[in-house]
Amino acid sequence: MDQDCDVDLAVVGSGGAAMAAGIAARQAGASVVLIERGVLGGTCVNVGCVPSKALLAAAGTRHAALTNPFTAASTSAEGVDLAALIGQKDELLGRLRQAKYADVAAAYGFEVRTGQARFVDGDTLTVDGRPLRARGYLIATGAEPDRPDLPGLDEVEYLTSTTAMEQSELPESLVVIGGGYVGMEQAQLFAHLGTRVTLVGRLAPRAEPELAAALRAVFADDGITVLAEHATAVRRTAGGVQVVTESDRRVGGQRLLVATGRRARTDKLDLATAGVRMDERGFVIVDEAQRTTNPRVYAAGDVTGAPQYVYVAAATGRVAAVNALADDTGRARARVDFTGLPSVVFTRPQLASAGLTEADALAAGHDCTCRVLDLADVPRALVNRDTRGAVKVVADAATGLVLGVHALADGAGEMMLAATYAIKAGMTVDDIAETWAPYLTMAESLRITAGTFRNELPTSCCA
Repeated sequence: MDQDCDVDLAVVGSGGAAMAAGIAARQAGASVVLIERGVLGGTCVNVGCVPSKALLAAAGTRHAALTNPFTAASTSAEGVDLAALIGQKDELLGRLRQAKYADVAAAYGFEVRTGQARFVDGDTLTVDGRPLRARGYLIATGAEPDRPDLPGLDEVEYLTSTTAMEQSELPESLVVIGGGYVGMEQAQLFAHLGTRVTLVGRLAPRAEPELAAALRAVFADDGITVLAEHATAVRRTAGGVQVVTESDRRVGGQRLLVATGRRARTDKLDLATAGVRMDERGFVIVDEAQRTTNPRVYAAGDVTGAPQYVYVAAATGRVAAVNALADDTGRARARVDFTGLPSVVFTRPQLASAGLTEADALAAGHDCTCRVLDLADVPRALVNRDTRGAVKVVADAATGLVLGVHALADGAGEMMLAATYAIKAGMTVDDIAETWAPYLTMAESLRITAGTFRNELPTSCCA
């Protein structure tokens, strides 16, 4: 370590990117300090992945009981004690913060310092006013729910994905603005708990159109009203709130939840003072090495506008740490390979993908060909008595290389690990069709779909 520095790597934040960076730095023998102004653990464990999926699991269990297709084995479900559910969620989060963050930091031997970080120049950071000089700095402060420029929004009390998961009482009705992954998950979460839900926005705007259409049918089955329009205004009413759409349709609810995107959390860091540039949306600009416009400052995770998944945050955090501690050649020693990147929306059924969509493949210059398999042709779905959904495989027409896999199905997220392996390994649709797949699993649908590239006639159960 440079004698003029207090530490090799100073990391602002304590979420997935920060922890991955801290671990990588310590494994390289460097000294590390993580700086956190709020609660240890960042978005994922506190207000993102873990709490939302815990509550979605509870809501899904209730909904499954109410919609049980096996009439000979009756089930039932009563009302919901939301405060108790939130208590269960909070207990889980507390355990994970300790086991996966505090205990891990202690095991690797790096400090987590509480305080507000702020740059005073391009070489020096302060923590609550006390200077901290490091060989390299990493910004890993994440993102938070964005606030749209919507007339009337200031006049109503609205929920975000964060505050929605802190409520103790279930609203009778809810209007959700936003049809992306947060809006979809929150809409279905509350609907499955018994709230009457209306969603304003285009559902699953980045999904394959065949799967988005199937998901719209699922939402209709769930009693969720979807208005595929932009919201143009919000108004307070005696019973709650009213949302006006671009066609002047008006929908009301007791509560409003806004899920229209996320913005970088960079307030009070004084990044401009450090010579760190941000884009027009406020995300920190980085190169393939995760280096910012200040060569001593790196950034990783959601704050950079990268795909907002915790595993992407962790990957970029590791890359940033390796490069920040490397020599001064200016070349990236490590970079993130996004080939076959998977994603999952935890609706019921799940909406998941890996690799390129058909539109992405065409835009990249591929002469692609696709096959879509309805779940009615998947034995596992037939056994489950739930054939809502489909599987789509995108392949290069000339070589058969698998470019993308997309699914709307129970357990679709579990299928994406195999899909990612296939894409990363350069497998063709013939390779997948000829690879073993256990019978009566949803993952078998990947093999069945691959087989339709060479034979679209019906097959027997295992043929």
